[in-house]
Amino acid sequence: MTASFGTRVSRRATTIALVGVTALALGVLGVGPAFSRATPAKKVKETTFKLFPNQAFVQCLQAPDGKAKVSATVTRGSVNDTLTLKLTGFLPDLDFDLFTVEKSNQNADGSPVEGFTNFGLAWYQSDIKTKDDGKGNVTIKTILLDQIFGFDPAVALNPTNTFHVGFWFNNPDDAVPCGFSGFTPFNGEHHAGPLAFITRPDATFDLGPLCTDPESEGVCNP
Repeated sequence: MTASFGTRVSRRATTIALVGVTALALGVLGVGPAFSRATPAKKVKETTFKLFPNQAFVQCLQAPDGKAKVSATVTRGSVNDTLTLKLTGFLPDLDFDLFTVEKSNQNADGSPVEGFTNFGLAWYQSDIKTKDDGKGNVTIKTILLDQIFGFDPAVALNPTNTFHVGFWFNNPDDAVPCGFSGFTPFNGEHHAGPLAFITRPDATFDLGPLCTDPESEGVCNP
């Protein structure tokens, strides 16, 4: 019994060895796909994009002699990413609250989203303040590109990405001269003003600019 068991093991080992040699030979000679793996595409290391104004409130944030502009640069890191937001052409001494949000109220062409009701999941990221020269900037470090998301099983909220970037008036009174009344929840006191600037989705995949690797419409490759 012992000899017989040993013989079976020996033959099996020989068979495995032969298969391995054959596979290796095929791989080396390029006859078959042995040991080959598709090389994953490299992720974008850095991306830049613009934010666009909420036109109804431009006059309440824009300097009389300038045009308010906002640009963002996001650099991918090994453990988190870095986003730098730059503001120019603003009125001095304005305070805003920066969020990443699930949805934008603007289409890719800048037209308003028909029937828009809310921005979906929102993450409070930072405060922003403009200086005497109407400029402002802020830098945050967190998970951003392709993976930023939140979830809450207690309310049946599945993992939800927040690929858009926007900021809101911190003080509701700053937007009153433009016709705003009431308040929104977009600051730490949950008593903020209206949306000031926000990103637009990609025209092809309908995803915000924090997704740099879209797979299909509405789906980002993490």
